[in-house]
Amino acid sequence: MSERLPSRQEALSFLIQSGCKPNVVRHCEAVSDYALRLAKAFEKKGRNVNIRLVEIAGLLHDIGRSKTHTVDHAMVGAQIARSLRQPDSIVRIIERHAGGGITRNEARRLGWPVRDYVPQTLEEKIVCYADKRVAGLRIVPIEKVLRTYALDLGETHEAIDLIRRLHREFVSLLGEI
Repeated sequence: MSERLPSRQEALSFLIQSGCKPNVVRHCEAVSDYALRLAKAFEKKGRNVNIRLVEIAGLLHDIGRSKTHTVDHAMVGAQIARSLRQPDSIVRIIERHAGGGITRNEARRLGWPVRDYVPQTLEEKIVCYADKRVAGLRIVPIEKVLRTYALDLGETHEAIDLIRRLHREFVSLLGEI
């Protein structure tokens, strides 16, 4: 049996009702749109991808920004999604979209429950990657993403390597994106 996913309108309503500002809602729409493009490109390459999950999770990925704009927004967002009785697949995407994913060691440093928050499924990877590439409302080159993370976190932070690996994986499967 498949999980019941909210409609696009329901997901947008969740963002607004949770207190997300209009600029966050617009960013979530832009991430969802780019994630959908990626998902459809994967589908054309013969990969099995849940297009609706990508769309809805893309919309909800930053719901935690209704409460905080720190990296903890991923954990807060997962809690909000659980309180809204969203499927585990959406909760996991929200938890795993920060940076290139949060490793067990980084989770420990952040005070999160100690486990791996690195995207595993194709849908998790697509939403995570789309969020990295969409700055505000615009798709930016991966080089700019990596420079921004290096400036914010330091050039040797593990998030940079995780993002770089995710980009290489996508390019190897889809070509330049």
